[in-house]
Amino acid sequence: MSGAPASGLSRWHPAWWITTAAGVGLLPVAPGTWGSLFTLPIAYIIVLNISSYYLILLSVAVFLVGSWAAGAYVRRTGREDPGEAVIDEVAGQLLTLALVPPGVVAYALGFLVFRVLDIVKPFPADWCDRNVKGGVGVMADDMVAGLYGMVLMGLGGLLVRWLQL
Repeated sequence: MSGAPASGLSRWHPAWWITTAAGVGLLPVAPGTWGSLFTLPIAYIIVLNISSYYLILLSVAVFLVGSWAAGAYVRRTGREDPGEAVIDEVAGQLLTLALVPPGVVAYALGFLVFRVLDIVKPFPADWCDRNVKGGVGVMADDMVAGLYGMVLMGLGGLLVRWLQL
């Protein structure tokens, strides 16, 4: 991993590492899915050792840092929202999992819910995807999908608890 990759941004540049989630975005086939999968163990460790609410704070921090990094990446590549930019999936997936109890089934469902929302892009995610440019544009639609995911997973958890009464 030396030199300048096709992106025109050195792999030693922090923006490359952040934007591609340490190269995860370069994995073949469906980089966004890999970015979301990359996030699951990180979220699990944070929830087990700190609190699920920290996922919200971390998601916002990743959004801010990711907006800077993806902005640098977009400027260097000349491409809006390049496929290998998966830091947006990391931020959105963290947000979706913020109200999910740690566990294989719950995390698998949270993963699926986020991936569907990220692909379908319900309003205003679709609007952000088409109209917001640069680093914030890379990040915004996934944050909206993550917010929808968090709400759906939270409501699903309430429904499960209610049905068990």
